Amino acid sequence: MTDREWAQVRAAMPVPGWLEGRGGQPESYCHRQMIDAIRFLVDNGIKWRAMPVDFPAWHRGYVFFRRWRDKGLVKEFHDRLRGKTRAAAGRGPEPTAGIIDSQSVKAAASVPASSRGFDGGKKINGRKRHIVVDTTGLLLTVMVTAANVTDREAAQVLLARLTRRFFLLRLVWADGGYTGPLVDFAVKALRLALTVVKRDADLSGFVVLPRRWVVERTFG
Repeated sequence: MTDREWAQVRAAMPVPGWLEGRGGQPESYCHRQMIDAIRFLVDNGIKWRAMPVDFPAWHRGYVFFRRWRDKGLVKEFHDRLRGKTRAAAGRGPEPTAGIIDSQSVKAAASVPASSRGFDGGKKINGRKRHIVVDTTGLLLTVMVTAANVTDREAAQVLLARLTRRFFLLRLVWADGGYTGPLVDFAVKALRLALTVVKRDADLSGFVVLPRRWVVERTFG
């Protein structure tokens, strides 16, 4: 990270207990080094054991990441940065609208059969990513299922999770895969307006659709 990026990241990170006099031992490694190591691993798709020697020992980086993940700090850190990004764009920190979509992806041979499935529409054997983003494309919530789970089935769980976290959110745009009883469920059970943006049947090839292009860009 640059010094400017680190200044933003450091302010958004939780303060260690020992710095606030709440006990515990001082940590051995700088948080900036740990964040850099995690970003390097994600960006290059490597194994933890393949971490270059420029970074702290791989097992120390993994311990930090696992602790932050298990205590929900990674998600909290992400949400804080999202709020800052929205504020910098002149928006409120909490979204009032979002866009939902899914993407089926092939799974490696090592993925167990119990967590994979076949998407008949996309002809893909693997898993499916279900996401909701705000109107700028920033992630609000994510869920991964087997590819044979329909968009409507996953959306019931995903939208319920969404409304528990974002109390101001009242409108979600979706594609034609989310029509049917899900629209009524969203209104009656979640007090959420699910608006389907349909594609014109007369159009062919790639077409930019209102609102839906935002979530497609996030997938891209």
